[in-house]
Amino acid sequence: MQNAKFIWFDGKMLPSEQAQVHVLTHALHYGSAVFEGIRAYACADGTSAVFRLEDHCKRLINSAKIMRLEVPFTAEQLVAACIETLKANKLPEGYVRPLSFVGHGEMGVYPGNNPVQTIIAAWAWGAYLGAEALEKGIRVKTSSFARSHVNTSMSKAKAAGNYINSILAKVEAKEDGYDEAVMLDTNGYVSEATGENIFIVRDGVIKTTPWTSILGGLTRDSVMKLARDLGYTVEEQQFTRDEFYIADEAFFTGTAAEITPIRELDHRQIGVGHAGPVTKHLQKEYFAIVKGENPKYEGWLHRFTI
Repeated sequence: MQNAKFIWFDGKMLPSEQAQVHVLTHALHYGSAVFEGIRAYACADGTSAVFRLEDHCKRLINSAKIMRLEVPFTAEQLVAACIETLKANKLPEGYVRPLSFVGHGEMGVYPGNNPVQTIIAAWAWGAYLGAEALEKGIRVKTSSFARSHVNTSMSKAKAAGNYINSILAKVEAKEDGYDEAVMLDTNGYVSEATGENIFIVRDGVIKTTPWTSILGGLTRDSVMKLARDLGYTVEEQQFTRDEFYIADEAFFTGTAAEITPIRELDHRQIGVGHAGPVTKHLQKEYFAIVKGENPKYEGWLHRFTI
C-alpha cells in the first residue's frame, strides 16, 4: 500500500500530512465511525471505473443512520468527493476509503454534540489476500471467536467498532499460520470472514449465508446477480462448517478480496485444492465487468478520467 498524497477532509482537499485529528477524538476511543471500501479499475479504453460507487456511498449514509451519526454530506456529494480524491492523487485505479466519525468534543461513551467529520482517502492497492491467492486459493481456519449477535452491534452497519471482532479473529488466524478466518454465528452456523462474505459450491448449487445475519456485501450482491445471469442456482441458506468441508468449491467475496478461492479449511482440502471451474468462471466474468468489458453491467460503473 502506498501513502495517499491528498485526503479529502470535510469538503477540502488537504495534503495527507495535514489531515489530522485530535488525540481525544471520540472515534479513536470508542469506535464511533462508519466507513466504506471501494475499488476503482483502469479500463482498456483509457477511462477508469469505480465499481458500484453510488451504492457504496448510500450504504455509508445508511450505516451512519443506524449508528445515529448525522453526516453533513449527501450520498451524491460523497460520490463526487470520491472521484475528486482519485483525480487529486492521479490514481486511474486503486482503493477508496470514505470514513465518517465522531470528532473531538465531549468525552465519555455518549457522543453528545461532538461534530461528525468525514474524510476520503485513496491509494494504490493490489490483491488483498495476495496475487497468487486468486488462482491457488487460501488456507483458512474456523475462528474461536464467534461473529457478534445481530442485536449486539448492528450487523447492517459497516461500523468501525464492529471490527474489533474481526481483528481478534484475523490475528488468531495469522498467528496460527492461516491466511484468513471463518467465523460462526452465535448458533454455530457459518457466518462470514473477518472482512469477506462466504460462498460454497456443491453439486452445481452456489450457496451463501443469509443477509439477515451478516453485513450484506456489495460484491456478494453483485456475484449473486452475476451467477444467476450465467445460469447458476444461487441459494441464501444457513450451512454448517462440516458442510463447508465437503463443498466442491468455496470462495470469499469482498471489495478488497474480490473473488478469492478457498483451498483449505481446518486442514481439510476443499474440492481440488485450488480455484474450481465455477469460481474461475465467476472471476473471469467479474473482472470483465469491473474493467468495463461487459456493457450489460455498465450501470454498476462510475466512469472518470484522470
